[in-house]
Amino acid sequence: MMKYEIKGGHLPVVVLELQRGESVFTESGGMGWMTDDFHMDTNMEGGLFGGIARKLAGESLFMTTYTCTSPSGIIAFPSSFPGKIIPVTLERGQSMICQKKSFLCGERSVNLEIFFRKKLGAGLFGGEGFILQKVTGPGLAFMEMDGEVIEYHLKNGEVLKVDTGHVAMFEPTVEFDIEMLKGFKNILFGGEGLFLAKLRGPGRVWLQTMPIQNLAKNIIPYMPPSGKE
Repeated sequence: MMKYEIKGGHLPVVVLELQRGESVFTESGGMGWMTDDFHMDTNMEGGLFGGIARKLAGESLFMTTYTCTSPSGIIAFPSSFPGKIIPVTLERGQSMICQKKSFLCGERSVNLEIFFRKKLGAGLFGGEGFILQKVTGPGLAFMEMDGEVIEYHLKNGEVLKVDTGHVAMFEPTVEFDIEMLKGFKNILFGGEGLFLAKLRGPGRVWLQTMPIQNLAKNIIPYMPPSGKE
């Protein structure tokens, strides 16, 4: 298995040690630093349609592959937001469903594609629209999530209700739906918005404590009006 180390605390970076011929890929601009041992190849994987699909999923039009050309080399991929980098080892055909922009980098054998929610309600009100990301093995992938990360293993039929935006990643066996809050006062004064995500097991779920959109919402009231200091 490819050697790696995650460093940096709340501003993490994954540092990978690759052997000759090993490759990793990321969206364009995702690499932080590397030794002088890599061949870089940037292209619009999957042609124009593949590039547009990735753009809809929150990624770059272009993907970049880094291949080690020496006996060994070091390459690093920093997260774009304070939080956690989660390594995910996928068997052949095994998949994970995750929020947009969560894919940081992965082995070249990993397949990254868009994922459409099947239910209209989940697509319209689920916090990320109809489009998510689907990562499929075999191989090692690294996902970046906002804030701290809490993992739950839901039993068959077990339900977890989550404020939209906190769902970072889940296994395809987990059923994802949206539920409207009940009660007039809850809707007006509950502070949770109109909808909650409803996750039904079996399967694993990863929740993030500080979605970037929540942080932005809390900061905006303290921003000076446009044109003023």
